[in-house]
Amino acid sequence: MSKQLNRLIIKGGVLSPGELRYICESVESLGLKTISFGSRQDILLPKEVNQEELEQFEKLKIVAANETRIENIVSSYVCADIFPSTSWLTGDRYLYLLEQFHSKSKLKINITDPKQRLVPLFTGNINFIASEHEDYWYLYVRLPDWKSTQMYPALIYSWDLGKIEAAIENILIEEPETIETIFELVSDGVDTNNRTVDKPLEVPFYPFPYFEGMNKIGMDKYWLGLYWRNNKYDISFLKDMCELCSENKIGKISITPWKSFIVKGIPRESKLVWEKFLGKRGINVRHSMLELNWHIPVANKDALNLKKYLVSNFDQNDISTYGLTFGITTYTKACYYFTSIVIEKNKQPTMLGNFQIRDTYNLLYAKNFDPNTRKYILHVQDVDKVELPGLLMELSQLYFDQLGSEKEIEKEVEAPKEAIELEVYQCADCFTIYDESYGDVTQKIRTKTFFKDLPESYKCSLCEAPKTNFKKIVFVK
Repeated sequence: MSKQLNRLIIKGGVLSPGELRYICESVESLGLKTISFGSRQDILLPKEVNQEELEQFEKLKIVAANETRIENIVSSYVCADIFPSTSWLTGDRYLYLLEQFHSKSKLKINITDPKQRLVPLFTGNINFIASEHEDYWYLYVRLPDWKSTQMYPALIYSWDLGKIEAAIENILIEEPETIETIFELVSDGVDTNNRTVDKPLEVPFYPFPYFEGMNKIGMDKYWLGLYWRNNKYDISFLKDMCELCSENKIGKISITPWKSFIVKGIPRESKLVWEKFLGKRGINVRHSMLELNWHIPVANKDALNLKKYLVSNFDQNDISTYGLTFGITTYTKACYYFTSIVIEKNKQPTMLGNFQIRDTYNLLYAKNFDPNTRKYILHVQDVDKVELPGLLMELSQLYFDQLGSEKEIEKEVEAPKEAIELEVYQCADCFTIYDESYGDVTQKIRTKTFFKDLPESYKCSLCEAPKTNFKKIVFVK
């Protein structure tokens, strides 16, 4: 069973070397020798620390072990410049966006790029996902008591993200049950620069990336990913690393949701210095993908031992898991999965007497092995631990068998179809599209409202040009 730990809020998983050094020195003074990283890109203290002792450090944003409904903001800033990304969403843009949010949010907030795979898109209560329109975001909401995620019926402007999230937190007391209710209450409460949704969110599939070691960025920079198997990062090592970052004028360190961190912007001329720094301390920077693609509860020895057992079996059988991710969860942990394959430990039945009962597990896998589908399929139920390696290898083979085949099938089905012409209306000034099938919820125009039926007072939702400024265009699908 996982134990509750003190958490340090690290907004968006981004902090400066100076901030990390301050954290290290603060907790070191209380007798800690290591820190850990959480799945929401926060910092965990693997040893119990008295809350009053922690509060003496004013700069630390601390959440006590028994404190609930205070969450860290997750962001895919860690992926900017090093993994596939939406062109307008730069590292600097993330930093400006994160400044909008206060330090202790009641809801889990995700701010992510749909073109990366390292940071999950839909594990928050409030999920902002970048659109193709510069500075506009899809919003997917799943409040704590909701059973499913619902799409907000408008695109959110970058500089309204914090305002929208705060408005949603303020209406929680009214226990809204639908996204339409949230939209109405938020629209009544705050002024926003929304934009109409003109196409559904498309999330491309990418294999899970290798995120460790020294890797090149452009012509003269490198990024370094570091992963420690036990998720206990030595404070003395981290302090020395922060010093080296400062010497190299590296401004930010990024925590990943996979119990690791990434340093970006290492100068080419300092690459050898960093390699010597790691080598002298015996730091391994080339773990197998079999090690890196696991998400397990922090401070849970049973889960860690199960992972070691399964990884050892994969290694002995020379199994490839490239592109897949695995998660271990228990009946005591309510969570949104974000791995391709989930190993779920069952709750043991209540028994009388001194009978010993072996643990059993369920195996689930994401539709198409893509966690972003948010649909999980039960593969087997109530199986013994010794059966897991073979069943996981079976799922791994299933993944490689179907990899790419679904797209090929879709192409075969679509090939005979005739081209479809789609009529829309486009603003001549800013190129915003009015699609009759979507309407314009930002101006309370219902779906399937013909353009000719729009009121003469209708204006472009983005630049406020008049209705007469829209021209009919035809797309061929």
